[in-house]
Amino acid sequence: MSRFDRYLLSQLLALFGFFSLILVLVYWINRAVGLFDQLIGDGQSALVFLEFSLLTLPNVIRLVLPISAFAATVYVTNRLTADSELVVMQATGFSASRLARPVLWFGLIVAAMLLVLMHVLVPASRAMLASRSAEISENITARFLNDGQFMHPATGITLYIREISPNGELLDLFLADDRAVASRVTYTAARAVLVRGDTGPKLIMFDGMTQTLTRAENRLALTRFADVTYDLGGLIDTGEATGRTVEALSTAELFAADPAVLDETGATAAVFRYEVHNRFATPLLAVASSLIGFVCLLVGAFSRFGLWRQILAAVGLLILVQLINTASAGVALQAAGLWWMAYLAPLSGIGIAVGVLWYTQQPRRLRREMPA
Repeated sequence: MSRFDRYLLSQLLALFGFFSLILVLVYWINRAVGLFDQLIGDGQSALVFLEFSLLTLPNVIRLVLPISAFAATVYVTNRLTADSELVVMQATGFSASRLARPVLWFGLIVAAMLLVLMHVLVPASRAMLASRSAEISENITARFLNDGQFMHPATGITLYIREISPNGELLDLFLADDRAVASRVTYTAARAVLVRGDTGPKLIMFDGMTQTLTRAENRLALTRFADVTYDLGGLIDTGEATGRTVEALSTAELFAADPAVLDETGATAAVFRYEVHNRFATPLLAVASSLIGFVCLLVGAFSRFGLWRQILAAVGLLILVQLINTASAGVALQAAGLWWMAYLAPLSGIGIAVGVLWYTQQPRRLRREMPA
C-alpha cells in the first residue's frame, strides 16, 4: 500500500469512527428512552436496564455502519478537494480509479465489520435478549404475589399467601378457582413455589388438598396430594411468550431450514432464505455507499462554491439504492427462489459507482467561446 493510500485510508477510518460514535449514540439514546420507561415501570433495576441496552447495541451498530461509511467518505473527499490535495494527485498522474483504491479498501474493512455483526454478534445478542425478556416476564409475574392479603390475579381467581420465605417459597397458600360455571375448585397447600414453564409461569403446590364443589349436585369432593401443578400462564398477562425469532437464529440454522425450527419461528422458507443471503448482502452496502460517496465528488471541475451539487447527487443515489433494497426485500420474501434479490441493491450501488467512475475518466470537451 502506497503512502497516499495509507494517508487517505487513515483519514477515512478516523472520520468513520467519529460518525459511527455519533450515530450510534443518537440511535441508542432514542431506543433507550422507551426501554427505560418499560423496564423501570415494571420495577426492574438499573442494572437490568443497562444489560438490555448493551444487548441492543450490536443491532444499532449494524444499522449505522453503512451510513457512517458514506458520511466519512463524502466528508474526507470534500475536504481533500477543497485543499486541492486530490487535484495535486491527479496532476501527478493518478487516475480516478487509482484514487478510488483506498476507498475500496475502506469499504471492504467496513464490510468485514458488518460480516462479524451480521453472522455472530447480532444473532447472539437477539437470542440473549429474548431469553432475558422471558426471565423478566417471570419476575413480573412474581411481583403479583404478595403475602398477607387476598389477591385476584384474574376474574374468578382468589389467591392468599400467608408468608413468602426469603428463598421464594410460598407458605400456607389458598387458591380458589371459581371460573367454571358447573364447579368450584379450591386448593390449599402447606407450601408452594413458582417456576418457569414452556407455556408460562407454573405454581407447584406441596402437601395440600383439593376441594371440588359440584354445584348441580351440591357435592364436595376432597383429594389430598403430595404435589400438584397449577398453570398461571393464562391468568397473568406477561406479554407474548415467544420462541426464537428469525433474527436470533445462527447462519447454519438458516441454511438448514429445519421444519422444527420453521414451526418454532412461524416463518416460511422464503424468509429463511432471504435472511441468510441478506447477511451476506448487507456488508456489500458499505462498499457501495463508500464508492458512491467518493466517485460522485470527482465529477465536475473545482468550484469556489464547493461541491454541494455533487454531494446532493451522492445522497440521491444512496437513497435510490435504499429504495431498491426495500423493494427487493418485499419481493424476495414472497418466494424462496427469489433469494438473489437480496444482492440487487448492493450490486446496483456498486454498478452505479463503477459507471460514475468510468464517466469521470472520459476526456472532457472544452466549450469553444463564441465570437462577440
